[in-house]
Amino acid sequence: MGEVGLPARVLALRQGSALAYAPIGQATAPGQVSLHDLKYLYRAHELTRHTRVYGVVGNPVGHSLSPLMHNTGFVARRVDAIYLPFLVKDLRDFLSAVPELGIRGFSVTIPHKQNILRYLQECDPLAAEIGAVNTIIVRRNGWLFGCNTDYVGVLRALEKKMRLAGSRVLIFGAGGVARAAAFALAKAGADVAICARRENAARALAKAVGGESLPRRALRSETFDAIINSTPIGMHPRDQVSPLAASELNCRIVMDLINRPEKTKLLRLAASKGMTTVSGVEMFVPQGVAQWEMWTGMRAPESLMRRAVLRALRAEEKSGRRR
Repeated sequence: MGEVGLPARVLALRQGSALAYAPIGQATAPGQVSLHDLKYLYRAHELTRHTRVYGVVGNPVGHSLSPLMHNTGFVARRVDAIYLPFLVKDLRDFLSAVPELGIRGFSVTIPHKQNILRYLQECDPLAAEIGAVNTIIVRRNGWLFGCNTDYVGVLRALEKKMRLAGSRVLIFGAGGVARAAAFALAKAGADVAICARRENAARALAKAVGGESLPRRALRSETFDAIINSTPIGMHPRDQVSPLAASELNCRIVMDLINRPEKTKLLRLAASKGMTTVSGVEMFVPQGVAQWEMWTGMRAPESLMRRAVLRALRAEEKSGRRR
């Protein structure tokens, strides 16, 4: 029942159920899938026993635009696969269901990017060095292979806006995605500073990348070429808060790794000060495209996947304005 049961509702017909329930209009209980999404986002009526299953694992996960992005790619390239949101509180519990559901790979998001490492049989050396994984490939023998495409996403997003070598970049936060960003920037030649609520985690990450850790009070006087928010503060539906105050934004570029909403409160603050802003979509799409290509062995329709994500975000923004 509830949001945990959403994937099973979508896979019901594939698994041999005689019917699948979907409300035509407003959902009457958590985790229900509308008839529109059941048919057009998940294509439940077209799934067969041969359909490959992928998904995103996290808590929370209902806000994720990954199903829209990946399923758009599958439809465009005519790949017999489906991508689902898995609300997972206990990783061990979820992993025990992987063989039964026929899951071939999955994305990993908050709060499991670091904890997933203990369950892997194989891990890409770079992901092991980062200490966080966001992409899993399930081998034919059931082994889990982990890698990190957040690294690629951060580089793709920032390289368009600035010269990374010799720049000074602050990362706010010290979780799984912060680790990927920190290693990506350090290897690109940037001087990395870490500021986080968990000061021990900030110091450990700074040490791992040869950077520095800063207390929160220092942000009012320190200057940077770029500041990156890697925390979930400001994410939908709590999108009226910012992780940093305007007085703490002393830089040229502000990037928010949150992708929903596209224009977070943090980015709006930065824009009001005349700074260049980089939406989390600019990282989200490249990291997802890298996952899609790992799983399928095909070239992803990146422009279509990006367009689907942006269309959904902008429709949501317009709807919010009307309310």
